[in-house]
Amino acid sequence: MAEAPLLHAEAVSRSFGQNPVLQEASLSAAPGEVVGLIGPNGSGKTTLLRTLCGALSPDAGRVTFDGEEIGRIGARKLAQRVAVVVQEPPSELMLSVGDIVLLGRTPHLGMFDRRGAEDERLAAQALERVGLLEKASREFSGLSGGEKQRVLIARALAQQADCLLLDEPTNHLDISYQHQVLHLVRELSITAVVVLHDLNLAARYCDSVVLLSQGRVHASGTPDEVLTEEMIEPVYDVSIQRVTAEDDTTQLLFRRVAEAERER
Repeated sequence: MAEAPLLHAEAVSRSFGQNPVLQEASLSAAPGEVVGLIGPNGSGKTTLLRTLCGALSPDAGRVTFDGEEIGRIGARKLAQRVAVVVQEPPSELMLSVGDIVLLGRTPHLGMFDRRGAEDERLAAQALERVGLLEKASREFSGLSGGEKQRVLIARALAQQADCLLLDEPTNHLDISYQHQVLHLVRELSITAVVVLHDLNLAARYCDSVVLLSQGRVHASGTPDEVLTEEMIEPVYDVSIQRVTAEDDTTQLLFRRVAEAERER
């Protein structure tokens, strides 16, 4: 019997003015599952992610978390259970690494509560888990892009959330940091929905993949089911060749459709 999804979007639609951005999009993430959200620019990935965390309300359809419609979950309670890691914040943020991570404790504090020893312990534990405890006193703005993303993930860990939503966490990172960040997400063993542009990263690190095209779900399933030429070519206008690497991971090789047709 399949495990009930922790996070579920059912036939979600969302427009901005007269512009429909999402049309009956559905997505499910089971406990501990890493779901990749892929698709070309403008396909609705970030809008769907913002709907999943309650930042946007759907015009139609619904989003549930642990069986409860998120619109009925209080903002503080939802923030205790769902953490959002956005693209890299402004580098001018003049806070230490430790202070950034401690912000993750805010949903657990009352209006007049001060952070205490337990909050400090959880923040230190989170930084240790992402390998940055020794940089707790460093200024956040002085870190590399990959380190910043790891700090933001540590903030989510300090938040003790059950679910992570990440919007292009590998954007602007070099190859080493891309793999480092996604390997960390993979090793956390908590539910995660990750917006990704790189299909090879989705193939390597995701349990399932949702492919969006023009606001609709074009395909969803395991990477082996979705990352095929039949599914990818009409959306990206590229042909793909699947190659199995020495470590049994799948690598995708891409060619523009016109180039592939000339060689046939």
